[in-house]
Amino acid sequence: VEGAREGAAQARNRGAAEAQGQALAFTDADCFPAPAWLSAGVDALADAQLVQGAVRPEPDAPAGPFDRTLWVSAEIGLYETANLFVDRAAFERAGGFEDWLRPAGRPMGEDAWLGWRLRRGGARSRFCAEALVHHAVFERSARDYVAERLRLAQFPRMVARIPELRRTLCYRHVFLSPRTAAFDGAVASAVLAAARRSPLPLVAALPYAAVSMRRAARFRSSAPRAMAVDVVADAVGLVSLVRGSLGSRSVLL
Repeated sequence: VEGAREGAAQARNRGAAEAQGQALAFTDADCFPAPAWLSAGVDALADAQLVQGAVRPEPDAPAGPFDRTLWVSAEIGLYETANLFVDRAAFERAGGFEDWLRPAGRPMGEDAWLGWRLRRGGARSRFCAEALVHHAVFERSARDYVAERLRLAQFPRMVARIPELRRTLCYRHVFLSPRTAAFDGAVASAVLAAARRSPLPLVAALPYAAVSMRRAARFRSSAPRAMAVDVVADAVGLVSLVRGSLGSRSVLL
């Protein structure tokens, strides 16, 4: 299907309109479906109307600490169109994709919003590990890795529109992830240690140190740099989440 340049939501809706079958299978241009992907996903639609498939990085593609790729190993409510199957009738009842969130002109969240409109309308959902797609690994600089965290400002807005994400995606309902919770604890402990002039509160920073060391250990010689850049990235992420929380009046840290 060819057409004028348009957003991802409009392009997917156009493809769905042109499709002939009752099962709609979505993937992205930077993804490579495994041989059994289509049959496994379609089979999974036998007892569901919304199926999230598995996504892993491209096999044998080396990935540095700042490179971009995608992992999807469970149904967490984002319903990434890198690998998504939808029953046509349910898709049409929901009205297809809606392009509602465009930070810096880059759409996001249209897939999650479709998934939750489907579920609110009574659609059954499930995860299918056998429907596997591999995602390309893109080289990325440390600067771009840090800049990507600016997009976290949109997640409070997503949670405000889709409060169900606090249960399926978020950590303890108010944190985006265990990592952001650990970083917030480390920041709070540093502030408290400075205020009290005592190192004892820094014990609360140990969970963040452990998380950082586990990730950095995968990159061996570049581990120290990876840890340093991660601290900067997590700080940018915290500021972005606070800004987004204030703007949307929906707290997510």
